[in-house]
Amino acid sequence: MTRVALLQAQTGIDPEANAAALVAAVEAAAAGGAAMLFTPEMSGLLDRDRDRAAGNLRLPEEDPALHAVRDAAARAGVWVHLGSLAVRRGDEPRLANRAFLIDGAGEIRATYDKLHLFDVDLPTGESWRESAAYAPGESAVVADTPVGPLGLSICYDLRFPDLFRALTDAGAKVIAIPAAFTVPTGQAHWHVLMRARAIEAGVFVLAAAQAGRHEDGRETYGHSLVVGPWGEVLLDMGPEPGLGFAEIDLGEVDRVRARVPALSHRRPIPQVTRR
Repeated sequence: MTRVALLQAQTGIDPEANAAALVAAVEAAAAGGAAMLFTPEMSGLLDRDRDRAAGNLRLPEEDPALHAVRDAAARAGVWVHLGSLAVRRGDEPRLANRAFLIDGAGEIRATYDKLHLFDVDLPTGESWRESAAYAPGESAVVADTPVGPLGLSICYDLRFPDLFRALTDAGAKVIAIPAAFTVPTGQAHWHVLMRARAIEAGVFVLAAAQAGRHEDGRETYGHSLVVGPWGEVLLDMGPEPGLGFAEIDLGEVDRVRARVPALSHRRPIPQVTRR
């Protein structure tokens, strides 16, 4: 059994304050016996005022949250999946929504840029154009971690099963889905999609989420989840920020896949004939 911690954050518009909250979460995760901490999408800055946010955006090597978390991970000896940060891409006009996998020595083991970008007009009047500010990633990532082979994804990626098929084909037994889900889409789809991704692939899903009303005025759904490979919810953190813990038994992945061997039954999809 491996103990993991999930941070359900209410990230704001001050990068230094957000970095301090992340450091506190690393320390609390270590004190609680976790081998690894998972944080939400946009853990370092959540600000939909793009003019104001622009002054706080940095290259990865200059980002205060990344620097602080690497130091804290090294001090605590804890791995951290920093769900994502908004970082500059050199002189490119668009940013990256990038996850960082940090080991217990504070070294960056892997990064992943969000593949699928959220462009939508909601019935509530909310409108989001992620592609206006961010460039999509170009590759999927699986990395070895203390919780097992970990597939990386971010938020809206949740809706694209082909990505999760690729991750499990590459050996993932655990998948991280850090998020900042809106409340309407969270209420409608969060739990069912998270459980579906776990069931269809026979994996553990670890979904650290943003929660509550943020300084920039947005409201996020919360309900950070740990879902087992049979689809059972092992942790649901509800709507409030905080730190949660769960136990991961990687052997359960093999047991579930033996009961429902869907992965071994996958076949190439033939050409579709439309009549």
